[in-house]
Amino acid sequence: MDHNKLFANTRWRLAGWYAGVMSIVLGLCGLGLYEAIAHAHRTTLDRELEAVAGTLHDSIEPVPKQPERLKQLVQQLPAETCQNKADCLTEAAQEKRHVLGAIHQGDYYLRLIDSSGRTIARAGLQPEALPSTPREERWQVLKDRQGNRHHQISLSLHTQDNLPWGYMQVGRSLSDVDGYLAAVRLILLLGLPIAFILVGGSSWWLAGLAMQPIYRSYQQMQQFTADVAHELRTPLATTQATIESALRLNSLPEPEAWDILQAIERQNHRLAQLVKDLLLLSHSDQQALTAQRQPCCLNDLISDLVEEFAALAIKADVTLTAKVQLQKNLYVLGDEEQLYRLVSNLIVNAIQHTPPAGGQVTVVLDCSSHSALIQVQDTGIGIALKDQTRIFDRFYRVSSDRSRQTGGAGLGLSIARAIAQAHHGSIQVQSQHDPQAGTPGSTFTVRLPLYDRT
Repeated sequence: MDHNKLFANTRWRLAGWYAGVMSIVLGLCGLGLYEAIAHAHRTTLDRELEAVAGTLHDSIEPVPKQPERLKQLVQQLPAETCQNKADCLTEAAQEKRHVLGAIHQGDYYLRLIDSSGRTIARAGLQPEALPSTPREERWQVLKDRQGNRHHQISLSLHTQDNLPWGYMQVGRSLSDVDGYLAAVRLILLLGLPIAFILVGGSSWWLAGLAMQPIYRSYQQMQQFTADVAHELRTPLATTQATIESALRLNSLPEPEAWDILQAIERQNHRLAQLVKDLLLLSHSDQQALTAQRQPCCLNDLISDLVEEFAALAIKADVTLTAKVQLQKNLYVLGDEEQLYRLVSNLIVNAIQHTPPAGGQVTVVLDCSSHSALIQVQDTGIGIALKDQTRIFDRFYRVSSDRSRQTGGAGLGLSIARAIAQAHHGSIQVQSQHDPQAGTPGSTFTVRLPLYDRT
């Protein structure tokens, strides 16, 4: 169970790293989004306030410099302006008259200040206890007594002789903007934790998905090791038992010695074949098959194989025939020895799984478009649907009893698929396992790219 704990810990670490990185990314994105929204509002307000202040500034300048004419100036301003706080409060209670649209909106205020710093007129919104600021500061953000913020711009005023006589201050309440940004902050403060929780759950799920191939690979490696150990143990145990029985004898007659040597030779051949198959599959994993390719005639290949396994078919009381659908020869580019091994594995597999007394195995050679087709058909017991997806797995056996009788290690179909894929081809199986649904049997189809010798 240690490996399960290792994979669980690894999954937690992967999920933690992913969640941490994504949380930082989301946090920075949230902060950047908030700053972008705030900057957009600030820029819009600056432009809006500057436009309103410019309109008011152009309507007030030029004015005379003499102090006795200030009253006349005030009278020339919009009717919403006043000279003192009492007048402003009185006019605030009156119905607003629309002279300048900006001041009528209710969020703006106007203050006229002479060169001595005395406020001579006000208009629009009048915040309580709003501090005064020097004219040198063009932009200011001020707070009134209630803590509400106001954005203000100051512009100098000049006489017709271009002499400064005072300045004007136009401001706007930021209550609506601050309320909107506060709502955005609240949404981010509530949304980001929820997003972090979702990221954490997604991280755990994604880490599981990422670990599944590794975990399956580890399980396959364990199963592969166990299967190899099992396959090696049987011939080794048989050889060891044969040698021990021979050593117990004081004298070994020649016939018995010959039988013992033959038994050891058979088990040694089985071990050598198993090692050869494992090396071939290992090379297929490393994509090292078909290092040398040359044109191979499939017609000759099929003919030689059917002739070679005729004796095996007769011994198994099975009829083995070849059926070539075309008159011309079909060529593929590949390793002839490996292609020979591919088709021979299919033929041997079909003969071993076809019942005697009337069983038939047919090797068909045909082509379609740009592919050569090699089909090995049998009238055997068929393969169940649940087994058809696994018969190409290494060491997988549909019937362990039959495998013990034939001595197979369950690598034949795996090798056939590896060789077909190495030649840029494929192998498929179609099988009918239920005799009541039709004629039972299996058909293995190998597709290989055709080689045009012209």
